[in-house]
Amino acid sequence: MIKFLKFSGIFFSFLVLMLLPYAVAAQTLRIAVAANAQGVIQKLQADFKKQTGIGIEVIVGASGKLTAQIMNGAPYDIFLSADTEFPEKLYQEGFAIQKPKIYALGSLIVCGHVEGDFKNWQKLLVDAQTVKIAIANPKIAPYGKAAEQALKFYKLTDRLSSKLVFGESISQVNTYLQTGVVRIGFTTEAFLYEQKSKKQVKWARVDQKSYEQIAQSAVLLSYAKKGKLADATRFYNYLYSAAARKIIAANGYHLPQQ
Repeated sequence: MIKFLKFSGIFFSFLVLMLLPYAVAAQTLRIAVAANAQGVIQKLQADFKKQTGIGIEVIVGASGKLTAQIMNGAPYDIFLSADTEFPEKLYQEGFAIQKPKIYALGSLIVCGHVEGDFKNWQKLLVDAQTVKIAIANPKIAPYGKAAEQALKFYKLTDRLSSKLVFGESISQVNTYLQTGVVRIGFTTEAFLYEQKSKKQVKWARVDQKSYEQIAQSAVLLSYAKKGKLADATRFYNYLYSAAARKIIAANGYHLPQQ
């Protein structure tokens, strides 16, 4: 009998250890975040946890890819997109509780480790010494779409098409730039705030008249109704608070009017 009780106790402890990760996951908010915001979300995540004690699991990817995952049943409670179009689609098709709301305005830049005057970045791109230019996939990444629009605006599309290297998301473009796979590319201004390398990159803002405004929106997802709606709503409201807006503004974004 004693042996049986010991065995039962060991088995119960083993079962608790096995199920613990699932219990923790069930208590954690799951937030899908566009790749451009992976730096700022870490700071928002820490500040929100400090204020509320609520943990967050962040899933990073291209906005279009995350949208497809959500429509295929991915268990995400909130979606922070790099645009408004993808979350609007989710709302229209019943995957979001309410219409998307803008939390940040993005800024497109050209940056890299090349010699030359970045004020005249168009000339740098067409220069024969520039062999590869990185942009995010415009079909699923809003910053890639903005870069494509800017190239078209400056009538550079045909001249540069053979040089373009496409990243699945803006974070992949940033990796290309950091590792030297390419020496110049289009990315988000927030990238400058995520730099850990001591090697300074040169950069220039792309004139906003050359691309559609990058209005980054968030939505509460319908999946949150399955158990995390209260916590998800707290984070959603926090995202538009003075504390969160201060963090967003300090990490390479402009703020929408409230």
